[in-house]
Amino acid sequence: MTTRLADIAAQAGVSEATVSRVLNGKPGVAATTRQAVLAALDVLGYERPVRLRQRSEGLVGLITPELDNPIFPALTQVIGQALTRQGYTPILATQTPGGSTEDELTEMLVDRGVAGIIFVSGLHADTSADMQRYEQLRGRGVPFVLVDGFSPKVQAPFISPDDRAAMALAVTHLASLGHTSIGLALGPKRFVPVQRKIEGFVRAMQEQFGLNPADVEQRLIQHSLYTLEGGQAAASALMDRGCTAIVCASDMMALGAIRAARQRGLEVPTDISVVGFDDSALIAFTDPPLTTVRKPVPAMGQAAVRTLLEEIGGTPAPHSEFVFMPELVVRGSTASAPGDRNRP
Repeated sequence: MTTRLADIAAQAGVSEATVSRVLNGKPGVAATTRQAVLAALDVLGYERPVRLRQRSEGLVGLITPELDNPIFPALTQVIGQALTRQGYTPILATQTPGGSTEDELTEMLVDRGVAGIIFVSGLHADTSADMQRYEQLRGRGVPFVLVDGFSPKVQAPFISPDDRAAMALAVTHLASLGHTSIGLALGPKRFVPVQRKIEGFVRAMQEQFGLNPADVEQRLIQHSLYTLEGGQAAASALMDRGCTAIVCASDMMALGAIRAARQRGLEVPTDISVVGFDDSALIAFTDPPLTTVRKPVPAMGQAAVRTLLEEIGGTPAPHSEFVFMPELVVRGSTASAPGDRNRP
């Protein structure tokens, strides 16, 4: 027991006496300190004492796309932790190809009496989808928040990264390295985040190089799938058009772009630079470490939970979009353009 107390205290950064007070349910411990001790128990794999098991305030559904792209598990973890801290129990419902649809998952969650639902990159991001499904859900009295993708047809709060600003960050960085032929690899055009990235990319290319917007869209933008293979195919097409740098709309696509370059015997970043988007946990450890635009996942996830709980509590947020600024993270996959090696 003494060894366990010492382990937990070291992990939580508190005294053994404080750990003992928490484990025995004694008063006089700050909520943040108590949370740190509980987290240390979980990290070290110790079972929580029965008296410390929280009584749930209710169930909250979280509907996400597939979990192959690491950005979705990252966002899921932030949202799940934030809900748990507020006493709610998250239920993760994941769409998979050939599996349950968003509507079927929504129905399942409503049938189980969830207090609310958070949708991540759902049909609300698809401009070709029928938005009436969300109004019907609201008519059933179920509060919800929509992450990644905005629709003026849905009366609900939205949480989004600034996709236009993300592209401006990437293009400005590559232009500073002497690249003038910069391509953009991204998903199908019907999705709102894709459309916004195109807008930001076209504007940035126009501002940096005076390029004609129609020419940029026709020659320097390639649509594909948000997968490694999709990034590989899109990058290959852009390299055929002479691009020396490629901005990708996800880190998975960027890894595919690096693979496409290597299959041609090209070195990244010596021969071609690659920029990703998301910056999920392991991306810093790729070969080379990936330069990427970091999606503000912690801020977005916490805002989604905070907004939903306000809806559940009876003080709904206005029909508005909360937009979060991304951040450029420069690593080893970008360098000076070929033929411009005198630049720092």
